[in-house]
Amino acid sequence: MPTDIAASSKGLKLRHYLLIGALMIAAAAAILLWMGRNPICTCGTIKLWVGETNSSDNSQHITDWYTLSHIIHGFLFYGIFWLVARRLPIGQRLLMAIVVEAAWEIFENTDMVINRYREATIALGYTGDSVLNSVSDILFMVLGFFFAARTPLWLTIVLAIFFELLAGWVIRDNLSLNILMLLYPLDAVKTWQGGM
Repeated sequence: MPTDIAASSKGLKLRHYLLIGALMIAAAAAILLWMGRNPICTCGTIKLWVGETNSSDNSQHITDWYTLSHIIHGFLFYGIFWLVARRLPIGQRLLMAIVVEAAWEIFENTDMVINRYREATIALGYTGDSVLNSVSDILFMVLGFFFAARTPLWLTIVLAIFFELLAGWVIRDNLSLNILMLLYPLDAVKTWQGGM
């Protein structure tokens, strides 16, 4: 995949797409607030990093171990939209990625998905994300998207594998396991994950 951030595009400039993207992220935040999600952690503080996954702080602050998954989302969305829509300006592909990521953040915070996480994964006390965490997740997807656009394919793949292995080793969870356990939960995996 060639790097195409500097590629000329017809129509809007990249900064215009970024402004539209920011408005889309703000709209997603407004929808999450309307759904009753907490703006920030109910603890009343904002932390840059939370490393403990089995805590009420997880998915409530700016970054946590699951931030790595959202960066990988950006890698994947860049690759998918490069394959299926490479003739579109990168700004349009970015907006498509933001729509998908924002839709996931909204869907992920529905009672149905929150309950599914509690039933099928090790996230027994999961209550959903704060709006701050959801917005941060979308922004880290954007970071991953631009990283993939600027670097060689092999480096993006190596970094994605590294992130998956690191999270798997440290917290016994990662993007691949998260998808597996949501779609087809395996008792053996759940038992292994619970052995932290």
